Amino acid sequence: EIVCGRNAVAEAARSGVPIERVFMAVSAESDDRLVTVVRRAALLGAPVLETTKLDLEALTDGAVHQGVAIEVPAYEYAEAADLLERARLRGRTPLLVALDQVTDPHNLGAVLRSAGAFGADGVIIPERRSVGVTATVWKVSAGAAARVPVARETNLVRTLEALKKEGCFVVGLDGGGDTDVENLTVADAPLVLVTGAEGAGLSRLVRETCDVIASIPVSRDVESLNAAVATGISLYEVDRLRRAAAASQD
Repeated sequence: EIVCGRNAVAEAARSGVPIERVFMAVSAESDDRLVTVVRRAALLGAPVLETTKLDLEALTDGAVHQGVAIEVPAYEYAEAADLLERARLRGRTPLLVALDQVTDPHNLGAVLRSAGAFGADGVIIPERRSVGVTATVWKVSAGAAARVPVARETNLVRTLEALKKEGCFVVGLDGGGDTDVENLTVADAPLVLVTGAEGAGLSRLVRETCDVIASIPVSRDVESLNAAVATGISLYEVDRLRRAAAASQD
């Protein structure tokens, strides 16, 4: 796997992702992020290779690389049950995000970034009809892909049902929801937020598995929000509701 972009490679280096090779078309002296990457590579014995920007464009398939890329082992996916267990071991009320047939890597990257910003414990994606963690996802996530684990499951519906048995409420995001996200009464409970693909929305079986369908109030001039924006807003609202609930108990 190739990870590119200064923030993405620096975050990968800081989080301990094994680096196999570094490709640089710029000097590291003027940027602390690049210094971090070079030092990490030296500790691991990974070669730092000077290259051209044209070579980097070919290596990264035209992504915005900012003069640097690293080669890392293929992404290791977690399991949804592991995400839940990790959250509980840390004494947290679990908050997971599930993406239903989201195929745009920019959306997955942005969801990971929002998940990292608002304290989600991981993201769940299905194996089929879904984008995986790619170089573009790493780049768009601004390094959050190194901090927020991603689980890849064979069957999303079965996974959601298993999480429900473990005490999680499953909340689907849809424009025609039963309640507004800002008024979720289950926000401070173990929670899975499910976002569908832009346009198609939640698939029928996933929708039927949800305990609640919630919506985000938008202007009448806007038909819908894309998956990443809807997920980011919903995570913010859940975080706000949880903080409010915690403050009221103090």
